[in-house]
Amino acid sequence: MATIAERIKEGLARAGMSQAELAAATEIGKSSISTYISGAYEPKRRNICKIAEALGVSEAWLMGEDVPPTREEYSFNNVFPITLKQFPLLGEIACGEPIYAEEDHESYIIASGNIQADFCLIAKGDSMTGARIFDGDVVFIKKQPIVENGEIAAVIIDGEATLKRWFYYPDKEKLVLAPANDRYEPFVYVGSELGEVRCLGKAVCFMSNL
Repeated sequence: MATIAERIKEGLARAGMSQAELAAATEIGKSSISTYISGAYEPKRRNICKIAEALGVSEAWLMGEDVPPTREEYSFNNVFPITLKQFPLLGEIACGEPIYAEEDHESYIIASGNIQADFCLIAKGDSMTGARIFDGDVVFIKKQPIVENGEIAAVIIDGEATLKRWFYYPDKEKLVLAPANDRYEPFVYVGSELGEVRCLGKAVCFMSNL
């Protein structure tokens, strides 16, 4: 059975891709990719998934199994494949008062591969219940430095994170972060106070904590 290192080398050749390009496509460090290719260290399962997707090969083939390199596609009238994807879990985010969001790149949430998001957070509190986001729900975030007015954003305020509806008025140099629960007051920032706020991205969907 071929080794993972051998299959990564072969996959790179098939894809016409360099180690640096593979690192960029998978968001895995260049040094880690180098150790995988040298055979000094084997990637964990989540990184095997990333590498296989970037190279356009099956995970089984990449792991050295005697199977075709590419994924076989089947077509049935009443059966369809479910695709899953790993989303980095970046700590917790408050639905109420801001709380510190400690990044934890070793934790992941597995969800539908159709979700267009870069990472996810676990909501805490009840200030976004009007948007059907409850305590313990997983909220998926697409990275972007600003969102449209009325959209729900993940926001860092002085190193602390919160989830709120975003309303920015550049002509007035004013930002309003509004909850979706009448029990809570909005956060308002004007002028130089805007420097205290950083948008992590837009909330694109959530998964209830059933």
